[in-house]
Amino acid sequence: MIDISQTNVLIADDSPLTRKVLKILIESDKKLRVIGVARDGIDAIEKTNELNPDVIIMDIKMPNMDGLTALQYILEEKNIPVIVVSSLGERSSVIAYEALELGAFDYIEKLDDLYYLKDELIKKIHAAYIFSQSEKAKKEFFSEKKISYDHVDKKAIEIETPIKMDYYGVAIGISTGGPRTIYDVLPKLPANLNAAVFLVQHIPEKFTRTYAERLDNSCGLKVVEADDDMDVKPGYVYVGKGGYHLKLRKGLNGLKILLSKTPPHIFMPSVDIMMESVLEHFGNKTVGVLMTGMGNDGANAMVKIKEKNGYTIAESEETAVVFGMPAEAIKLGGADKVLPSYDIAKEIIKKVGLRNG
Repeated sequence: MIDISQTNVLIADDSPLTRKVLKILIESDKKLRVIGVARDGIDAIEKTNELNPDVIIMDIKMPNMDGLTALQYILEEKNIPVIVVSSLGERSSVIAYEALELGAFDYIEKLDDLYYLKDELIKKIHAAYIFSQSEKAKKEFFSEKKISYDHVDKKAIEIETPIKMDYYGVAIGISTGGPRTIYDVLPKLPANLNAAVFLVQHIPEKFTRTYAERLDNSCGLKVVEADDDMDVKPGYVYVGKGGYHLKLRKGLNGLKILLSKTPPHIFMPSVDIMMESVLEHFGNKTVGVLMTGMGNDGANAMVKIKEKNGYTIAESEETAVVFGMPAEAIKLGGADKVLPSYDIAKEIIKKVGLRNG
């Protein structure tokens, strides 16, 4: 058990009031201590080098040097987990998502009343500290992911023998660390994968369209933000739309996407609800994949998929930024395979096969 009684935190924010309130919130947990504050990105880099904190809380919009630039400098020199706490506008949501891709540990939307952030902030600081104590996990997470923003050649992999044309449903659930880790999986899946892929990532609502667009630039599969009544086809990745559950329904000529606000759930979309809907329609042709994240969303659905003779893959502790969701699935007996993130795509291809033409 990792001792989190001495977790030292640095706050970087240009607002004196915000720095003061965040310090009060963080230190309301006796296991956390704020050892310094920074007023801009330059100050954050200097304080990081001077104080060597365990976790950094960073705003994006700061004078002199913004948080995104400071993040890159800090991660080049030190593998210290950075939690971005920033307000969301249409433009800043794109920038905040870039921070997650560059290696920020997690993102918290800055609300008008900061006191509502208390529980989420403390929980994520503890998770970041536990992650920081694993040199193996840090080495994998902060390694170059070779993320490309130019459209890749979306050619199919050639196959020699004909295969059955009906396809699989691959249901992937991922949370903390996901915007970076998912690049270990999706870009490795070919355009002629014999499956439709359904992806739920726990991120703020305004991020999901950007998330889908940026993934599409790096994948052979076509990646789209799921929209209500959209046709489901093999060779596509359907990203759960923020604020809605991602479900499926029967249409006249096949499956369609169903976006729903019910049932009420802490996560919108929820991995459990998405996986159960995929299982309902694909049966034993369902492949469940549960990756890095806090909590247990998806763990129960993984058990159900396995019970219905589907196939389940849980990310191993070796690469999981937070070994929470996959660990819960493993503990419940819901994982047929436990693999590091970089081996998951190969296992999916092995299970579902490839399409002709």
